[in-house]
Formats: sequence, structure tokens, C-alpha cells
Amino acid sequence: MKFALDEAKKASDNSEVPVGCVIVKKDEIISSTHNMMKGNLNQTEHAEIIAIRVACQELKSGYLEECDLYVTLEPCIMCAAAISFARVRRVYCGALDTKSGGIYNNTKLFYGKKGLHYIPDHYNGFLEKQSEAMLKNFFTKRRQGGA
Repeated sequence: MKFALDEAKKASDNSEVPVGCVIVKKDEIISSTHNMMKGNLNQTEHAEIIAIRVACQELKSGYLEECDLYVTLEPCIMCAAAISFARVRRVYCGALDTKSGGIYNNTKLFYGKKGLHYIPDHYNGFLEKQSEAMLKNFFTKRRQGGA
């Protein structure tokens, strides 16, 4: 999760919402990235989506069944669905997202919803305080006109 926080910092440095994501297979980082929505002018460029795309290319597979995903913020519904379709083995989240979260909040996509073929194991609270602090600092600066 520390590497995901490092990626979130990169996002913040680029005026992006500070979310970082790392995908690991057998203790090796396969993909490490951060939000790039603003820079790429594309609202689907969430850290998780980019990380899944890169990991699939790296592994030459559309599935990430032996991979674990670490992300600093609870994935939104779009990202949660992508995680399911990619068959990521486990998801580790930092901060929870009460506004847009798709796993533990709002839609709770991994909790008995139809339409998903695969539900990964999922856990939250990993470096939660650090993830929350980075997000709060970013949005405080944005409200003050600095981001």
C-alpha cells in the first residue's frame, strides 16, 4: 500500500485527485499508477482502470486471477466492475469513499449484486489515515484555489 500512496502523491503533484493503485503478482509489482483524468482529458482514467490495463498488457492476459490490487481510495462503481471483470484475486483499500465508493458504500457492488461473474476478496483500512489525510489536504488546497 505504501507504493500506492507514492502513486497518489504523484497524482496530487499533477493536480489530479490523489488516488494511487498498484497491482501485485507473487510479491512483484506488475502495475503501478495514479489518477490521470485531468491530464488525459478522460474521466475514465482512474488509477484502477489504468493499472488493470497495464497489468493485463504486461501479463498478456485479460484476467488477473493471481493478482492483488492495492488502492488508496475505495473504488467507484466503474472501477469495482472493472476489478470484477478482470478477476483480480484480492482488493486492499485505504480510505473509504462515502460519496462515490462502489464496494463498501452506496452500490456495494461486491455484496450480492447480480451482473458480476466474479467477486474478489476485499479488505479495507490499509494505511487509511494516510490516504484520508492526502485526500483532505488536496481538497482543502483545491477549495482555496491552489489545485
